[in-house]
Amino acid sequence: MKVMLFFPPNWTPTMPHLALPTLTAYLRTHGVNVIQRDLNAELFDTILSRDYLRASLDRLRARYGPHAAGHTAARGPAPNPEAIQWALRNGPQLAAQVESAKRTLRSDAFFDGPVGLRAFQVIADCLDLASLPYFPASLQLQTYEAAAPVDSSRALLHAVRDPQHNIFLDLYRQGALREIEREQPDVVGISIPSMPQMLAGMTLAFLIKEAGLPCHVTVGGPHISMLREQLPQVPALFGLIDSAVVFDGEVALLRLTEALAAGRDLGNVPNLIHRDGERIVVNARKEPEKISDLPLPDFDGLPLDRYLAPKLVLPLLTARGCYFGKCAFCNVGYGEAESFSQLRAEHLAAQMMTLHERYGVRHIFFADEAITPRNLRALSPLLAEVGAPVHWGGCARFEKVVSKPLLQSMYDGGCRMILFGLESASEAIMQAMVKGTELPQMSRILRESAEVGIWNHTFFFFGFPGETLEDAQQTVNFLYAHKHYINSAALGTFLMERYSPAHVAPQSFGVKLILEDPDKDLAIYFDYEVERGMDDRMASLVEERFLATLPIKPYPQFYVSDVYRFLYASHLSERGLVRPPWLAQETAVA
Repeated sequence: MKVMLFFPPNWTPTMPHLALPTLTAYLRTHGVNVIQRDLNAELFDTILSRDYLRASLDRLRARYGPHAAGHTAARGPAPNPEAIQWALRNGPQLAAQVESAKRTLRSDAFFDGPVGLRAFQVIADCLDLASLPYFPASLQLQTYEAAAPVDSSRALLHAVRDPQHNIFLDLYRQGALREIEREQPDVVGISIPSMPQMLAGMTLAFLIKEAGLPCHVTVGGPHISMLREQLPQVPALFGLIDSAVVFDGEVALLRLTEALAAGRDLGNVPNLIHRDGERIVVNARKEPEKISDLPLPDFDGLPLDRYLAPKLVLPLLTARGCYFGKCAFCNVGYGEAESFSQLRAEHLAAQMMTLHERYGVRHIFFADEAITPRNLRALSPLLAEVGAPVHWGGCARFEKVVSKPLLQSMYDGGCRMILFGLESASEAIMQAMVKGTELPQMSRILRESAEVGIWNHTFFFFGFPGETLEDAQQTVNFLYAHKHYINSAALGTFLMERYSPAHVAPQSFGVKLILEDPDKDLAIYFDYEVERGMDDRMASLVEERFLATLPIKPYPQFYVSDVYRFLYASHLSERGLVRPPWLAQETAVA
């Protein structure tokens, strides 16, 4: 049996996602022939090319040029004339510059502030140019906005076959579809971890079915798991796919492959939703695999030289699930009882060294919800003993046991960035969130981690149900009180996400009503009304006002993604340079 696995756009193309390497490793250890393709990285590389951008200009001229005037109204909304004029005026120069800009982002020149900024701006402008022929759809480094809502099955089923607005149709026909035709796999698996990947993933499925290729098409990933109750209610989607794997997919995909090879019924394949004649069948779930029973992720076959980052960064997990798992805003576990398992530090250190030796990687980003204090404590000396050949970063909680000696040990073992979930600095809101952290520990850990040389990144948001303007001000005051110890941050507003505790038991968190739009039958985010405090509009206004007060960063490209921040922190550390504080005016020195 041959399996082809695809990871579709859009995901920030700065390092591989773990989905395919994890599945590939498991299937290969069981003798399955696997081809894995990171379409996200490959398509960004294709779009950001001289030939593609020249073709985009030709599309723009054909659609919006003087000879197309009078026909645009029938085609729906058009970009404003200034955007089209900008593209036609600057497009040729952007096409000429794009290859050089990619080389800069993939080299140490990225860390030269002015040089890196110019290259980053060229990349951003080129993506704007490539998106314009498909307006109002927009492809950016960090997200994809489809022309129609992908959380509506009706709109999605139209969008997968809409050449006017779907940028992926032609790209797939020239690339992935031809490869599938050539390789003739028995199974095609499409990983869809996030909502911005839904259209691209389902478009590939549509093209496979349209071409009549004789392979079983299955989809999986966190976004599909969140839609496990909705998918059986939309049988039309099973005209695009044959099945969907929910939750952990290693065993399910292997059993699916074995059942198809033997011509057996699919009813015994765990975690599978599949079409059986006119019925959509939901199979029984299995116990999640423990991470210690899974092989090291296998990155062979991925385009490791095509990610848009100055150094190769590979992701790794120390654990599956979240050891805390109680935060009211988080849907870890997707509404099921949380299952948590972690690697022993010795096992984890061996995996890191294997990746270092096999791929030459010197930067590993742990994609965990939060690394446990036990692993932080035990892993760091093991890495320090071998000279800390790998720099690493990841998420951690503000736990009392995270002491300054531990933080120093982490730095000595190669830790260069920690991402902390601050969320709020209002005691009342922290308790309402069931956050389980305390302000004195948050304050101490921020200060002490900065003192030992670790880049601090914090997450926070406004608008948790019940939060008042006074509560939000407490968060702002805390941030400014610690401005010398925080190097970067990601902020936003509260999102009511499917299967989070706040969604499952809204009354427990001061939510009066969750508003469900019947047209959005694939929704994972919901509007809501609160009993007290700020509504979503006021939270957005607070966010907007806070952003307006932030100091201007001379080289904002360093802060765009977790990977860029991590590599920038590592770069500064290697050269003994000062880490700039987030809330202070930064001098223009890279």
